[in-house]
Amino acid sequence: MRTDTTIYRARVRQSPRRIALRRTVFLTAVVVLLLVLVGLAFAGSSSTLPAGTTVSGVDVGGMTRNEAARTLSQRGAAVAHAPVRFTAGGYAFSLTASQLGVEPNWRQAVAIAASEGDGFGPLRGFKRLRARFFGNDVAPPVASYHAAVRYKLGQVADKIDRPGVDAKLVRRGLAVRVVEGQSGRKLDRPAASAAVVAALASLERGAAIELPMAEVGPTVTAADLTDAQQKATVALSAPLRLAYGDTRWRVPRWRIAPLLDLPQGGSTDLSIGGHGAEQYLEKLSATVSRKPQDAHFQVAASGKIVIRPSEPGLQLDLAATAKAIAAAAFSVDQRTANLVVRVAQPARTTEKAQSMGIQDVVSSYTTTYGGTPGRLHNVQLVAELIDGTLVAPGATFSFNGTTGERTAAKGFQEAPVIINGELQNGLGGGICQVSTTVFNAAFDAGLPITARTNHALYISHYPLGRDATVNYPDLDLRFVNDSDHWLLLRTFVGSGSLTVNLYGTALHRHVESETEPLVETGAVPVKEVDDPTLDKGKRVTDEIGAPPRQTSVHRLVYDANGKLLYDNTWRSYYVGEPTLVRVGTKAPAKKKKPAKKDQATVTTPAMGDAPVGGATSAAKTPTATTPASTTTPTRP
Repeated sequence: MRTDTTIYRARVRQSPRRIALRRTVFLTAVVVLLLVLVGLAFAGSSSTLPAGTTVSGVDVGGMTRNEAARTLSQRGAAVAHAPVRFTAGGYAFSLTASQLGVEPNWRQAVAIAASEGDGFGPLRGFKRLRARFFGNDVAPPVASYHAAVRYKLGQVADKIDRPGVDAKLVRRGLAVRVVEGQSGRKLDRPAASAAVVAALASLERGAAIELPMAEVGPTVTAADLTDAQQKATVALSAPLRLAYGDTRWRVPRWRIAPLLDLPQGGSTDLSIGGHGAEQYLEKLSATVSRKPQDAHFQVAASGKIVIRPSEPGLQLDLAATAKAIAAAAFSVDQRTANLVVRVAQPARTTEKAQSMGIQDVVSSYTTTYGGTPGRLHNVQLVAELIDGTLVAPGATFSFNGTTGERTAAKGFQEAPVIINGELQNGLGGGICQVSTTVFNAAFDAGLPITARTNHALYISHYPLGRDATVNYPDLDLRFVNDSDHWLLLRTFVGSGSLTVNLYGTALHRHVESETEPLVETGAVPVKEVDDPTLDKGKRVTDEIGAPPRQTSVHRLVYDANGKLLYDNTWRSYYVGEPTLVRVGTKAPAKKKKPAKKDQATVTTPAMGDAPVGGATSAAKTPTATTPASTTTPTRP
């Protein structure tokens, strides 16, 4: 019986592991219960923000969402126009939130703060418990006007940014040394932008805020210029020799020095170049070069065209010669450079001149001229400007395009010229003598004339209806070379005549022309000018004018077979020249009143007075009439 009882008791005894498990479950349940109770104790109301919650440093704990948003908005509005001081690189400037459109979103910040203290009862309690003991500061989302921020920071960067200074080579006489580079600085714009917006979004306005800067290193360091310095030392170590054929030039070290083009602009290479080398090579070129001579056309005594042959020239190849000098300068033992000279071909060879078809006179016209020394000078000057002009087949000759603007800098002088229908002194008077002669040469050649304008006034010494005026740049004389060969325009200026010849290949054209009589189209205009020196009512004619007139020229041009090529009519309208009359405006002198005399006083009558006691007659003053004077108007 004992044995059975002992076995039973052993079976009902519980194991230690099981007891420990039960204790753990119990304690856990107790802890959970306690935690739930604590969470419920601190859960508070979900309608208010947890204690210890701040937004941008403002305590909003215990407030409702609306109260917190209203409080924060009021604080933000109070500092929106308050400046924040920033510094960077030794410069200081102030900005406000309103300037850059910086606006914190307070309602969203409050919503974030509320979400961090919200949740199911006990859980909300623990969140709020954490906020109470550890605090919870929420930064609001911030909107800003990005363009304004970039613009302001760009202004700051313009003042404080300083690029790095590259190391460089400096030559002093025959010595070349390296100058160390220097670091620069620049505004760190992304970081500075974030700092500016954050500072302006803050509700505090305190000490100045330093904006972040970044260091900018030099592109070229002293180590990068080691090879260039060594090359410069070699170049200046001994003289050079230049060779061309049997000729030799010695180039001393002091002459080599300005030929060196030291590294710059981020380069580390040393070369022969720059202004000093260009000047030296140009002088060298003038020594060894010879300009090519174009074939040109000469007028023989017979009137025929003779071609003077072209001649090739010599031209120093500047680039190749500079390369040869560099190779010798940077060499320790091979210090002789051979000049590179090439044959320079003329622009117009003899063969090309022969193919242009300029052989004989196609047309010639002569006009006579005179006038003031200034006018004679201008005729000769503009004749020289157009002399030798070549007109290609199908090309157009332009008088203005050939001579350019007529200015005092080109040597033109003042002379009588027609301005606004009146004869005045002006720069370039006499030029139309040349343009008129050119027009008539093209007219007689049967060439198409595409631009021609008559003078405002009729000029008798020009061929009737065939005058041509020019004025840069609006009035031009133009004709077209419609032949298959080139035309050469030559001018020949005599003491009182001008001849314009067109040379080329004979056109075999027949030109017929008919000129209408010059007819008056109105009365002579009168220009009256007040003259205070003449008695009122008197008129003096200083110059007799001319009526407005017109004429026309009709030209027919036929080819060698009698085919009509051109049928043109040029009409010319000349304004009237006014008769100049001076009109007196001088008021007549006032008559003096006779002095009162005492009847008892006897006086001796003056000459012309009536006898005493007789009738008195007023003395008559004879009126002088000034005859009208006439002068002949001066013509351009």
